[in-house]
Amino acid sequence: MPRRGPFDIPQVLGLLPDAAVAKYLSRGIQSGQENPPQVALRKASTSLSDTEVRWRTAPIRELVEQAMARFGDNRSSADGWLAPRLHATLRMTRSEAGDGGLWNHLAMLVAPDYVVWRHKQADIAQSSRFCGPHYTQCFSRLWWAAELFRDGPDYRPVETACAVQDVLNTTLRLDVIDHRPTAQALLRVFERLFSSGTPRPGDHVNALSSAVNAAGSTLAYDILAPDVPRLADELHDWIAESEEAPPVQWERLPEGPHDGRVPPDSVDALVPLFDKLLSEAPVRRRGRALEEAAEDTVVPAQRPGVSLDKELPSWML
Repeated sequence: MPRRGPFDIPQVLGLLPDAAVAKYLSRGIQSGQENPPQVALRKASTSLSDTEVRWRTAPIRELVEQAMARFGDNRSSADGWLAPRLHATLRMTRSEAGDGGLWNHLAMLVAPDYVVWRHKQADIAQSSRFCGPHYTQCFSRLWWAAELFRDGPDYRPVETACAVQDVLNTTLRLDVIDHRPTAQALLRVFERLFSSGTPRPGDHVNALSSAVNAAGSTLAYDILAPDVPRLADELHDWIAESEEAPPVQWERLPEGPHDGRVPPDSVDALVPLFDKLLSEAPVRRRGRALEEAAEDTVVPAQRPGVSLDKELPSWML
């Protein structure tokens, strides 16, 4: 059985408003020196259905305990292991995942110790790791990375996406990665970049992500590289199967929903374009201090005029 942590964990996930996090999140909690006030936070929360297995907290708690045990010497490496397993355990629609209250509840009532363990920098974990946008919040960013970078049931691309933190910090912000061939083509270029031993690969990830995003304002990627519609019935079947699905395995990647793979020809059509963009994109070399803090740095690479902190992308609705 997983360790239950130094606090009483609710059996079922819930929705915790942002205002409650802002009220109770203290520097002591962010540093790991204090536990969140469980009684007050439970009163401020709305519990999800206790009849649905997918909302139970025990499997999630077991995953974070295992991640902390496995990756104590390299915390950022936990992302690539945890992201696909969290996604396959917490099965839901994008609309459900777009409710920040769910991630607030998970971070404050179920696994605040994991948030501190994973993101503690300069003695504290930033408040946005407890309650923040989907590309920054500790657990939301992992679930969305798995959702946006998987190839149908195949989570192997997610491991590539999590290999360098700048993919999560920068690329995950972009609306263009909702176009699945774009996401997979980027990963193919990134994977080649990583395997070649290119120095400071994160700087190149940021440069290409910004270039692809800028080009997306004038190029229609969905015309250059058509995608196929996602299979909604298969997704809902996969969610329903959570009632009887066994726990995810620790040594082998789980299997995601069979809601359609990305057309290989569409990915092939974009890779040469992205290679060209990468060769022409100006690479900004970060100083050592910025590089060391890269995992907690979100590089502005969003569409002009759009504040992602205040506006949910259409693909999350």
